[in-house]
This record gives sequence, C-alpha cells and structure tokens, in this order.
Amino acid sequence: MELVKSLKQSKILKYVFLALIGSIVLAVSSKIKIPFYPVPMTMQTLVVLIIGIGFGWKLGLATVSLYLFEGIIGLPVFSGTPEKGIGLIYFTGPTMGYLIGFLVAVYISGKFSYDNNLVKNFLKLMLATSFIYILGMSWLGSLIGWDKPIFQLGAQPFLLAELFKILIATFAINQIKKIKKFI
Repeated sequence: MELVKSLKQSKILKYVFLALIGSIVLAVSSKIKIPFYPVPMTMQTLVVLIIGIGFGWKLGLATVSLYLFEGIIGLPVFSGTPEKGIGLIYFTGPTMGYLIGFLVAVYISGKFSYDNNLVKNFLKLMLATSFIYILGMSWLGSLIGWDKPIFQLGAQPFLLAELFKILIATFAINQIKKIKKFI
C-alpha cells in the first residue's frame, strides 16, 4: 500500500514538474520575436501545438492553464508583458481571446492521434490553431466593436507565420511524439 502511494506521489510530482517546464518554455516562446512579414512572429502557437502533441490533452491543458495563471497573477509571461502591463489587466485586454484559444488548441492537438500522413496531420494542426484565431477575433470584436475590420486586424497579419509554424509542427510530429515516452 505504501509503495502504491509513493508511486502516485512521484507521478504527480513528475506531472507538476513537466507542467512547470512547459509553462516556462511557453513563456520564453512568447518573448521570441522573429522578423516576419507583415508582422514579427512569436513562437507561442508552435509551442502550444508541441505541448498538445507531446504531453497529450490532460497534461497539455494543465500546462497551458498554469501558464495563463502565471500571467494573470502578474508574472511577465505573456508576449507584451511587462511593456504593455501585467496581470489580470493585461490578460483581459485585446489578446484574451487568443490566450483562451491556447486552451482549446492544446486540447484539440492533444486529443488527435497522428500518423505518417502529412496532409491529415497538417489539417488536424490547422484545425487546432484555428480556434486560437476564432476565439481571439471573437473577443477582439466584442472589445473594439464589430464595425472594425476584425479579420484584417486580428488574423490576416499572422496567417503566413501560422502556416509556417503549423508546417514545422507537421514535419516534426514524429520527433514531438517521442516526448510521450517520458511521460
């Protein structure tokens, strides 16, 4: 009985450690700005997909939730922090829908099974990523008004970069899936 309890505790500690490491990687990826046309690209959405594929949906959701919690309590983990504010004030700003979309994207990318069919894998990751933009533009529209060009402001500048990151994740799926062996 004691051995079972000890094994459960070590498994929980391992999951907490992995979620913490994943949230740190996600925070670092938010600060990486790569020159890209028409706007600089961060690597957050790529890391969200990698976490989903590599950790699965349960640990993936825990990891992204931890990341969001870290940002809400004021740690400068989000892309525009601390320059554009921190904490709940920043979280509830124009990017909140996109940040909530990370939860849906990690869930979907973690739920799918992947094989060697690049087209199917690409479409699965594109579906997962699309929820980031659907929720992001929905929140943005409700915040700034639907009379504004929401798609042109909230998605169009990022589409080429997203396509690039989805392609990276698609071609790296077999490597990313190896993470699950350690979980």
